[in-house]
Amino acid sequence: MFALVPATTAAAAPYCGITWGSQAKSANPTQSGNLVNVRAGRHDCYDRLVFDATGPANGYWVSYVDQMTEDPSGAVIPLRGGAKLSVTVQAPSYDHNYVQTYHYTNRSELVNVTGYQTFRQVAFAGSWEGTTTVGLGVRARLPFRVFTMPNRIIVDVAHLW
Repeated sequence: MFALVPATTAAAAPYCGITWGSQAKSANPTQSGNLVNVRAGRHDCYDRLVFDATGPANGYWVSYVDQMTEDPSGAVIPLRGGAKLSVTVQAPSYDHNYVQTYHYTNRSELVNVTGYQTFRQVAFAGSWEGTTTVGLGVRARLPFRVFTMPNRIIVDVAHLW
């Protein structure tokens, strides 16, 4: 006679403890500085994209999209990678006199992300009506988080699930 033993399943621990998910994330702005820089960094468990502003900036909308488009024209922006994140920050790249505050050399390659584990490309998608949008090409649809620090909006995308 065989005894029935209840099956047990062990849930795998999240990668690096990351529990962010891949759904859209947003925060309504209460302050809005002007965008002055976009930069990236590599970390053990994720790649990071940082938007630097002249003052406090805390509004954003970040989501995966099927196709990245330029704001306001709607022209398609090709991005390398298996997935595309649209990142809109409430920090225009111009001041109240419409003088550009963020200068880039190549709108298709804002930041050199060669060798990054997750990031594939960072492209400028426009600055319009008080916001700036950037297309972030990533390896695959992976978990991400968005948060703010003084004069910064930060997007982290995990290397794995």
